[in-house]
Order: sequence, then structure tokens, then C-alpha cells
Amino acid sequence: MKILLARHGETRWNAEGRYQGQMDIPLSPVGEQQARLLGERLRDVHITRAVASPLLRAKLTAELALQDLRAGSLLLDPDLQEIAHGEWEGLLASEIRERDPERLGAWREAPDTVQMPGGESLQQVLDRAWPALVRAMEGLGDDDTLLIVAHDAVNRVLLCRILGLPLPRLWSFRQAPTTINLLEGPNADLLEVVRLNDCNHHTALFGEAVHRAL
Repeated sequence: MKILLARHGETRWNAEGRYQGQMDIPLSPVGEQQARLLGERLRDVHITRAVASPLLRAKLTAELALQDLRAGSLLLDPDLQEIAHGEWEGLLASEIRERDPERLGAWREAPDTVQMPGGESLQQVLDRAWPALVRAMEGLGDDDTLLIVAHDAVNRVLLCRILGLPLPRLWSFRQAPTTINLLEGPNADLLEVVRLNDCNHHTALFGEAVHRAL
């Protein structure tokens, strides 16, 4: 089985460095174009099943990537939603640095130790996102392809588990807007990472595709 694990396209808040978490922020025009370019890249890929987070930025990314003929088959799973940032949601990274510097420092240096104020920890995200991945794979065979469109933190915790990395290593790789991570394997516990953070459809090899908030 092949799994295309993608992140949603850019939002205005992403570009501003504002923490959005589970606030339902739509794609920006840039993000919509990124999703269309992802769709062009996947045009000739036979996608057996597509599952996305119900948040608008992920749902629309999936719909644009699937294009008109396939978008109607999209399934939504709330357990693929982004980490809940709680009291940080809607704030710029610079504002959080002023209001909650100790916790922000821990989030950067030891993210597995942080319980978001009024939100979630990384372990809580993994505890809901991993079963969502397993559900999405149910009934698919060796020749099938699954598209999952989720979020930065969700993708990172899933990839950490697949790669055997502890959650403190969360920041050791990137997840660009509409990036693709190609996974292969017969079941969730035997997945291998074939491609990581591949955003060639909209960013040159040495282009910068990183956001200031998460």
C-alpha cells in the first residue's frame, strides 16, 4: 500500500507567523494555488481513498488536489485536526514570546514536555492521529493508494512514530505547505518512509518553505 501524507496549503496566518491550531482558518490565495499544483502533480495517480482533517484549510487542499472528478469521494476524520494550541491560538509567535516565554522555550527545545495552555500535548495528538491513520488504511490492499491531508503537528507525530524517532525530535525535519510524504507498507506498523517533505510541485530544490508558527 502507498500512502501520500500531505499537509494543507498556506494560510494567511501561516504567512504571518500566527498560531492557528484548531481555529478554522481558510487557505490564502497562495495556499489555493499550492493545492492546485499538488492536484496537477497527482493528476495521473490512481487514488483509492482520500481522507482529510475537517478543518477548512485541509479539506479544501484535499478537494483541490483531488480535482473535480475525485473530490466527491473525500472522507473527513476529526482526529486528523491540528494540535489544539489553546490560549496561543490567534497569537503571533512574537506575542507568545512576550506572554509565555518559558513555555515557548520548552516548545522549541523539548516539545514533548509541553501541555498547551487550554490545549493538547504532542502525545495526545499522536494518541488520536495514529488510530485515524489505521482507520484510513482499513480494507486497502497492496496495490491501493491512500491520500491523507492533515496538518504540521499531526504529520510530524505520525512520521516520528513511523521513523522510530522520539517526540523530542519533532523539529528535526520540516513539513512545508502541501508537502507530500510517501509511505509504503502492508500495515501501519510496517510503514517505510520513501519520500519526506517533498514539495517539488511548488518549491525549487533549495527553496525555503518554512513557516514561523507551530
